[in-house]
Parts: sequence; C-alpha cells; structure tokens
Amino acid sequence: MSDTEEPSAPAAKGSMKKPLVLGVLLAMIAGGGGFYATWSGLVLGGESQASAPKAKAADLPDIAFVPVEPMTISLGQNPQGEHLRFRAELEVPLQYKEDVELILPRVVDVLNSYLRALEVSDLNAPAALLRLRAQMLRRVQIVTGPERVNDLLVMEFVLN
Repeated sequence: MSDTEEPSAPAAKGSMKKPLVLGVLLAMIAGGGGFYATWSGLVLGGESQASAPKAKAADLPDIAFVPVEPMTISLGQNPQGEHLRFRAELEVPLQYKEDVELILPRVVDVLNSYLRALEVSDLNAPAALLRLRAQMLRRVQIVTGPERVNDLLVMEFVLN
C-alpha cells in the first residue's frame, strides 16, 4: 500500500497576522466606545457631573460645631515621656448647641481621663485613631445625653 500524502502548502505569513490585527483593532474600538458610554452616562443611567444639581445651603442639615479646648496629655510614666496634643470639635444638632456648651467641662474631663489612660503602644497601631475616636464619641454621648452629639471630629492629633 502506498499512500501518498500531498505536502500541504505552508500558510502564508500575512494570513496569520490579519486576524490578530483585526482582533486588537476591534478590542480598542470596543474599549473606547465602552469608556465613552460610561463617561457620558449612557450606561448605568448616571448623570454626568456637568448636569448634576448643585447642593444649596438650604439642603444642609441644621448642625453646629462646638469646639473642645485643646489638650496636651503626657503619656507614660516617664516625666520626659511623649506628649499628645489633641483638639476636637463636636457636631451637634443646632437645637442642642447651648446644652452641649453648658456641659463642655464634663466632656473635657471625660476626654482627658480617657486619653491619660492610654499607652504609647495604643497610639501606634494603624487603625488607632479610628478606634480612639469611636471610644471618645461614645463617652461624650454618655455625658451629654442621647442624640445631643452626632460626631466627634478630630482636628489635631499629634504625638511628640
């Protein structure tokens, strides 16, 4: 038996590159079209930033900020130890601003007592400020009463 196989003709080099170039070109066109559709708001139904309505002053909530006097707290047992400079403001509903200002000395006392109990190692953790802020806010809310303080904003937190 003699099977004679015909040698197949080698594929042309140009025919291999043509689908690759065409695929890359179509991918670039589709990517650009997708970007434009998302950016212009055609996809996801969002509004473009240019046509977004501007917030008016009347849309802001009725809040006030009560400053807490700045504190310098020595940390650790060593007299030449590190010091913490701390300053904050309390976000309160406008109707309770005077009430919170009246009991501000108690707020300062609670914050000072809490911060003096901290160790330097408590302040070096990456999420230390978030944890401390939550702890201080809870203590302030206990002193001021329910719903009188919305938030505690840390304005300065410097460890020397």
